[in-house]
Amino acid sequence: MTDPNESFGESLQPPTESIRPSVSKGGSEQEAGESEDDGSGVNPMVAVYRHDVHKARMRGHEHAEETFRGVRVNESVPLGADRDAALLSRPRGGPEQTVDAHESWFRVSLLTGQVASSVEPVGDIGGSLFEVISIEDPAALHAAWLDATVPSLFSESPYYPYTSLKYHTLLVAALLDNYRAGASFDDLFLAVTPSDGDPAVVPHRTVVSTRGFALHVTSEPGNRPAVRLGDGPARSFADVWARLPEVPFDVDGERRWRVLDAQLRRIRSWSVALQFIEEYSAALARSTRDGAGAGSGGDGV
Repeated sequence: MTDPNESFGESLQPPTESIRPSVSKGGSEQEAGESEDDGSGVNPMVAVYRHDVHKARMRGHEHAEETFRGVRVNESVPLGADRDAALLSRPRGGPEQTVDAHESWFRVSLLTGQVASSVEPVGDIGGSLFEVISIEDPAALHAAWLDATVPSLFSESPYYPYTSLKYHTLLVAALLDNYRAGASFDDLFLAVTPSDGDPAVVPHRTVVSTRGFALHVTSEPGNRPAVRLGDGPARSFADVWARLPEVPFDVDGERRWRVLDAQLRRIRSWSVALQFIEEYSAALARSTRDGAGAGSGGDGV
């Protein structure tokens, strides 16, 4: 059945694809052991984008391999960043199946109800994944991850198929970068940069970037509209979003933005919400490009 904390309407259709994941229920939700330094010599802000490659290969932690096409992957993330990011998007405790007939690492879209891989098929998933994770410059790797399609095809866990591997990883990187700078979780803000802001993308701190705006998890919000995340990591996106002093789009002028704002006030899981923003914005851009609702203030998507 659908997790009511991650759904937003009765139009959501059940997935049609069932691929049994290589995962045991007892250990799939335990994050890899975390350490400050494993001696690999890899920049932590590079390794963090590679720490869950096994999930894009449909494997649990217990089946993770140390390398992928010659690149070190699946290394532990220091300072508890992986654990905290998991708590932003998934419930504490043992995993439970939340969508009947879906036993796959492929993500289910909250926008369409379809399996993501059927909506945006990628011919060579392994090759496309390698192109992203093989980047060695941390800032370039972050930028590539923001734009990547392949990580968005997968969930954080087959037990929570609406979650997003892409946005879990970006959240882990944002937390790790802040923690390494000396911040604790209760020092962090969700900050908003509209499209005319400067800069639109901040290395490792930007967690979603669209044509219209960017969202950042940072201890240094500056003069951007921002709100604190809270005392500790929790599935709190809806609450945090509702407390923003202003949102980065015109909810009064166009219904399409009121729809997005309303959904973001209901979605608790952070990775689900960020993935929803990406998908909704992309669908809106397509409809505008095709002339459906362009300049009309209509439904948009």
